[in-house]
Amino acid sequence: MRHTPAAATAVLLLAGLAACGTRADGGSTSASASPEPSISSSTPNTEPTETAPTVWAMGESWAFESTGQDNYQGDVAVLDYKQGIKSVVSASEESGTEGYEWAYIELKTCSITGTFIADWTPWSLAYTDGSRVDPSSTTYRDFPKPEYPGETTLTSGKCVRGKLVFAVPSDSRPDTVVYAPFGLDIPQEWTVPTTG
Repeated sequence: MRHTPAAATAVLLLAGLAACGTRADGGSTSASASPEPSISSSTPNTEPTETAPTVWAMGESWAFESTGQDNYQGDVAVLDYKQGIKSVVSASEESGTEGYEWAYIELKTCSITGTFIADWTPWSLAYTDGSRVDPSSTTYRDFPKPEYPGETTLTSGKCVRGKLVFAVPSDSRPDTVVYAPFGLDIPQEWTVPTTG
């Protein structure tokens, strides 16, 4: 036990020498210099840990903020989903596939602070079999109103609300509404009710 203080003193002395030694290029190092990276015998886990996305209920808002040079905050919500909408042109005729009908989602996007563009392109419907349906690229005069705009600029405190129409299989319902704008790592999803 008498050797413990001597061993501790030796370790501290060596640590002090390492902190105030010389570099390979002949220059001096000091304790305040940036530490050199150390080599470890264990390999760090470089695989990213995936976060399970939150699936929102109809009417719930997802708050977001800019990650680039723009400085804005906003929120977006899916308020409703309805399937079996009638129009002057059938969804089967529009899609070129029998057994389709019209459906819509009602959306609301708000700017809390700053300015950004809201549009319908990042929205889709996801089915349990993995298929996705994008919004209709055509609009008819009798589509549910107000329609969600193709593109609109929102400034602080302003919102946009409207319905976005899809041609969907009449024999099934989507599982979720998906919001996946460019640059968003994890798409946001809202659960579609089983009826309505």
